[in-house]
Amino acid sequence: MSDRTTQAVADEVDLPPARRWAALAVLSLSLLAVVMDMTVLNVALPDLAADLQPFATQQLWIVDAYSLVLAGLLVSASALADRWGRKRLLLAGFAVFAVASMLVLVADSPEAVIAVRALLGLGGAMIMPTTLSMVRVVFRNPAERATALGIWASVTALGAAIGPIVGGLLLEHFSWHAAFLVNVPLMVVGLAFGAWLLPESRVPTAGRWDLLASLLSITGMVALVWAIKNMAKHYPDHGVANPTAWAVFAAGAGLLTWFTMRCLRRPDPLLDVRLFTRRSFTAGTVAALAAMFAMAALLLLGAQWLQLVQGRSPLSAGVHLLPLAAGGAVTSITAPALATRIGARAVLAGGLAVSGIGFLLLYLAPAPLGYGWVAAALAVLGAGAGSLAIASALIMSGSPPEKAGSAAAIEETAYDLGNVLGVAILGSVAALVYRDGLHLDAVTAGLPPSDELSAAVRVSEESLGGAMEVARQADLPELAVHAQDAFTESFTTIGLLGGVALLGVAALVAALTPRDVDITVQHH
Repeated sequence: MSDRTTQAVADEVDLPPARRWAALAVLSLSLLAVVMDMTVLNVALPDLAADLQPFATQQLWIVDAYSLVLAGLLVSASALADRWGRKRLLLAGFAVFAVASMLVLVADSPEAVIAVRALLGLGGAMIMPTTLSMVRVVFRNPAERATALGIWASVTALGAAIGPIVGGLLLEHFSWHAAFLVNVPLMVVGLAFGAWLLPESRVPTAGRWDLLASLLSITGMVALVWAIKNMAKHYPDHGVANPTAWAVFAAGAGLLTWFTMRCLRRPDPLLDVRLFTRRSFTAGTVAALAAMFAMAALLLLGAQWLQLVQGRSPLSAGVHLLPLAAGGAVTSITAPALATRIGARAVLAGGLAVSGIGFLLLYLAPAPLGYGWVAAALAVLGAGAGSLAIASALIMSGSPPEKAGSAAAIEETAYDLGNVLGVAILGSVAALVYRDGLHLDAVTAGLPPSDELSAAVRVSEESLGGAMEVARQADLPELAVHAQDAFTESFTTIGLLGGVALLGVAALVAALTPRDVDITVQHH
């Protein structure tokens, strides 16, 4: 055993059982706040859009800024935690997250909200990989760790449930700003109990800080997502053929390739990409990315459909998103036990296939789309996504203790990159379908051309919320009907694309995962 491995293992603390599970509660609480911050925005977005009137691109960036910054900084934050101390970085992340949540009170423009979301992304990057790597450190027994990871994964579903409901309750009585403030008490509790319960953990010989690698990972990620969003925004006019977007895409891919090659050459890399030589690790990472790719778009569009098409309040919309969270919460806890009976490979690949079927229910639903079909799609998709507890177990249990930081960074990057790309790609495709199906000529026929009419048309094409506001102000009920129909069509189209994508990834994960992989066996 190398000196580095010896020191990393020695830094693990053998805590008594009660303190281990209490520590897991603190780690789960911090994860809950980070997940809630994503889902709260889904419910608050219509009110935010009506107040600040962002363009469609700004609206996507309001959603994406958090995930983009988080994804770009996860690798650097995890490497810093290995060197500086995971507990120390986690507590600092709590403080950053709380301050950023309070700053939303003074955000009075789309640009200000985007900046606040970026700062929340910084706090989230300090929190998310640290919670996961500390689960790996605190729970040394593989079977116990699998259960802890199942609970950790179920918190994601719980956050998806609590976020919209709490956000809806706040929006019933306050402005959209209040939806962010729910993070503050959670962070205060996390700071108090985390300082008391959590053990410190670090890898003393993790090596020098690689500033170049950090810059490569951040800029490469930003360039890729910007290029994808730019292509989608300008399609079909010149988006796909946009040479600037393709140049930025190529630059992003090149920077990330450079980052990968640099990590492979260094004895103390910022991120240990050699973990991908383990087939089960790769399978778990691919599953995490694909599931978030599909679910991010469904939650974003579903919250808007419930409010702007069905006319539900923010609170009612949050309650009606519960089937997704309920399905995921149940299966994520039971998935480890099921994996011991039928195998981790069957549970993970089968869960992704079930999620794909849930997505396809949206596309197969008869017109007009009703909530019953949406609820069924949410429940089935959530139940399948609960298998991601197995993805976490494959990733973390298959990694040695001194690699816990790299493994956590890769898993969280997969989750967050999936979220970013899901909103950027599927969200942009939904915007295209919406614009194509709007048929504004039928609404504006017979109206005298004017600058006001042209401006109203542009606002209506930008988003459903904008179209509903124009329809109300101009007394054009036909516009509201056309916009709602177009948005529903875009919603069901995403069901088809997401379903096909998940079924394809399920087959890939089945091929990658060794048939005899066991998440309850310790790997060294």
